Amino acid sequence: MKNHLVNSLRPEEQFPTIETHTHEALSDLESESLDWTGMTSRNSRFDSVRIKSTGSYVPARVVTNEEVVGDLPTSPGWIVENLGIRERHIAKPEECTSDLAACAGLNAIASAELEPNEIDLIIVATSTPDRKVPSSACIAQAKMGIGNGCAAFDVAAVCSGFLYAVTIAGQFIQNGTYEHVLVIGADTYSKITNWNDRTCPYFGDGAGAVVLDRKDRENGLFSSILLANGEGMNHFTVYPGEAYFTMNGKAVYEKATNAVPECIQQILCMNQLRLSDVSMILPHQASARVLKRIADVLDVPYGRMRTNLESCANTAGASVPLLLDQVNRGGGIQEGDLLLFAAIGAGWTWGASLYRWC
Repeated sequence: MKNHLVNSLRPEEQFPTIETHTHEALSDLESESLDWTGMTSRNSRFDSVRIKSTGSYVPARVVTNEEVVGDLPTSPGWIVENLGIRERHIAKPEECTSDLAACAGLNAIASAELEPNEIDLIIVATSTPDRKVPSSACIAQAKMGIGNGCAAFDVAAVCSGFLYAVTIAGQFIQNGTYEHVLVIGADTYSKITNWNDRTCPYFGDGAGAVVLDRKDRENGLFSSILLANGEGMNHFTVYPGEAYFTMNGKAVYEKATNAVPECIQQILCMNQLRLSDVSMILPHQASARVLKRIADVLDVPYGRMRTNLESCANTAGASVPLLLDQVNRGGGIQEGDLLLFAAIGAGWTWGASLYRWC
């Protein structure tokens, strides 16, 4: 990948270090000082819903920091230190988001020991659809050979999309509308990245998927809160008529490191739980710097944040389900573990989910 110097502003100047403050109130869930100003969200509970299986897919091509940097005003070492990324998977020119989604979806279906036509609903969370119309979910449905006429649609909540999609799917299963729902997070940000811009090291391509079904169980827990604020629409966007994303790195950092910890504490409070009750945190993989700051605000060791940034980079809407599948297949999740998912995306959109593994 040949790059050219297009801006003399160094990444260190674009993303200045933000001063660290102590947030003692956030570590005490019983504190009356907790203030959720401007946050309005209901606790969606669908405790009878189970993650029956997981699946994922990443393109075969691996691109290292050394290949990405070229003449850009940064270095491979800076990318590792600040973003936590050493390499990323990049789709082939002919490989679309629906291709990644279909591969991850079929992996999840196989792991669930189901046939593709046993899926009742397909939801794909993506902000890099193959086309403006039809949905990537419909295209992936065809590529997976699912011909039973099941409903299929996309959710466009960017990096929070998977949490939005799972919450939507959970309602359908809880109320008995559907039996097996396939939820996929898939993105190919390489196709909307300007590889001659200093923001290009952030993203990689990938897909993750889950099959949800109903299983009534004692101590079951599946809870979500979702939020949005459209005033952030211009801080990460692809403007009409443009091919590449535009990012205000400072605004993204500030919003993520404030909204995500508050959202996490909110869902814990709603469910009368503490961070010490959580077995592991599986966050959206924004960057190491963002995740370390979130851990600092929450007063938890960074090691409690599961990450795949080093090998996968930020895969946008795919990051949470891709990470979940990697941890699951690696034997890192045990029955009864309480998982905490959290994500923030452009819009702004953000949310958190608690799930007790079974």
